[in-house]
Amino acid sequence: MLTKIFSATLRGLDALPVIIEADSYSTSSPQVRFSIVGLPDNAVKESQERILSSLRFYGYKHPVKNVVVNLAPADIRKEGSGFDLPIAISLLSAYDILNFHDLDHCMFIGELGLDGSILPVKGALPISIKARELGFDSLFVPKDNVKEAAVVNKLKVYGVSNLQEVIYHLMGQVVLEPEFVDTRKEFYESQCDYDIDFEDVKGQENVKRAFEVAAAGGHNIILVGSPGCGKSMMAKRIPTILPPLSLSESLETTQIHSVAGRMKKDSSLISQRPFRSPHHTISVVALVGGGQNPQPGEVSLAHNGVLFLDEMPELSRSVLEVLRQPLEDRKITISRVKYNVEYPCSFMLVASMNPCPCGYYGDTSHHCVCTPGQIQRYMNKISGPLLDRFDIHCEIQAVPFAQLSQMQPGEPSRKIRERVIKARQIQELRFREFKGVHCNAQMNERMLHKFAEPDVESLSMLRTAMDRLKLSARAYSRILKVARTIADLDSSENVQSQHIAEAIGYRNLDRGDWAERGI
Repeated sequence: MLTKIFSATLRGLDALPVIIEADSYSTSSPQVRFSIVGLPDNAVKESQERILSSLRFYGYKHPVKNVVVNLAPADIRKEGSGFDLPIAISLLSAYDILNFHDLDHCMFIGELGLDGSILPVKGALPISIKARELGFDSLFVPKDNVKEAAVVNKLKVYGVSNLQEVIYHLMGQVVLEPEFVDTRKEFYESQCDYDIDFEDVKGQENVKRAFEVAAAGGHNIILVGSPGCGKSMMAKRIPTILPPLSLSESLETTQIHSVAGRMKKDSSLISQRPFRSPHHTISVVALVGGGQNPQPGEVSLAHNGVLFLDEMPELSRSVLEVLRQPLEDRKITISRVKYNVEYPCSFMLVASMNPCPCGYYGDTSHHCVCTPGQIQRYMNKISGPLLDRFDIHCEIQAVPFAQLSQMQPGEPSRKIRERVIKARQIQELRFREFKGVHCNAQMNERMLHKFAEPDVESLSMLRTAMDRLKLSARAYSRILKVARTIADLDSSENVQSQHIAEAIGYRNLDRGDWAERGI
């Protein structure tokens, strides 16, 4: 008997529908053949033992029949263990053990344990989106994935714990209730729920100002300072002052984390901007994505959020250089012989580093033991083109004991965030006619000439800075972008000389300046 069951597989961030066909036929041979065709990977091929063990656990014996399972379309590679459940349902129907109804309107995903339990899988959200798009009425997913998949409305999403639950529901013996998620309520309730706050930071007012400007315009920022001066502490608090995620941004971010299998149990939408801080031993593939079975990398997991690179010079040169293209294009294309996938990666890059190998160059309270050659080699680990892509360069000095010992808290993140949101609202209105542009950091050259054109006095100031600091054309553009953000924070329609002056002050770590300081 030939049966058809519907499932889906992942390709990048999208789901592709898969039709699972099962056909059984009698044989006189004592050896029964179980074949899975349709370009399955090893995880799909091994599903035979998991499925047969699950069926035996519930008393469904394998008849003396050959069976062929085809995963169509046959020219697309099928990966992962999510086909276990639909294959098991198709076998029960193909063997005439059970007679199911209305399977044409159902889609199934789930991995089976040997005892018939249904284990979580990756990509439940994009599969749920595809099921609704194709007009399916019902989607059966593992219980641990149900909140994630139920975010999609106009689709009945059933969370199932074991194979028997699915069988009883399809036979009409037990009626399962579809999961309901109040998406907006859950989303908005946890948006501002942070355990950390900028009020914990004592002093460092100039650094806080730099972070405020960076958050308001979506600018990349690099921090340079001696060990223990608070670089990592302040960087971890950046999400608390960024504008809250919109529902569309949240859905896009959740899709990426769903495909990567990073969603927590019983979680629905990601409501806070991601903060990714990979270790400095990370590989190129782990950073940008790819692999034998393509997966999003850290740059994509940080989409709509922050990618923090602590001790940046400790990362390998090859890892750092692959960041250039994602920082400009805000997307990463993984091209291999067998596949070609594209992941979004619009993130704010925050990096920290010491001024020298020992960490104490320029620190008045410690003696630096590094030679000029050692300092030069250390700084040269970050190439000029990559350094150019940081809009804001910020030097951090250690906080004196008098400030550290003060009990009075600093300005809370809530107040800084209010100013950032106000500036972002100005930018949203400014760029409403430009698709994909939401903040000043995303402006192209044409937009710069339209929205951030300097006046005569500012132009003279810029010319002097370009000559003195030996800045590149890219640095010139980034100064204008930062100046436009500072003007937005001041609610100024035009970019004025004081805005340009502050923006130039955030370019004090360029190579020309290092040379002047004898580094």
